[in-house]
Amino acid sequence: MYALILHFPTFAPMLHPKHEVIYCDRCSATFECKANSFTKCQCSTVQLTLNEVQYVSELYEGCLCAKCLLELQQEYREENGVVQ
Repeated sequence: MYALILHFPTFAPMLHPKHEVIYCDRCSATFECKANSFTKCQCSTVQLTLNEVQYVSELYEGCLCAKCLLELQQEYREENGVVQ
């Protein structure tokens, strides 16, 4: 997935100087992007199949928060009759 870097307001908290605060492409929530430490990034908590990754990437170009990733995963599974 590609990271879409957006300008964030000065009031957005800087949580770690090596990471950046970005907006979720779907819900506009702010979160700390840790692409350089992927295993510590909030998005790594959502385990997507290859088909789910493709589904999400067809809808959005930038990073998404974990909440939106979970919602889109559920949406994909419901639309495709995937049993959990």
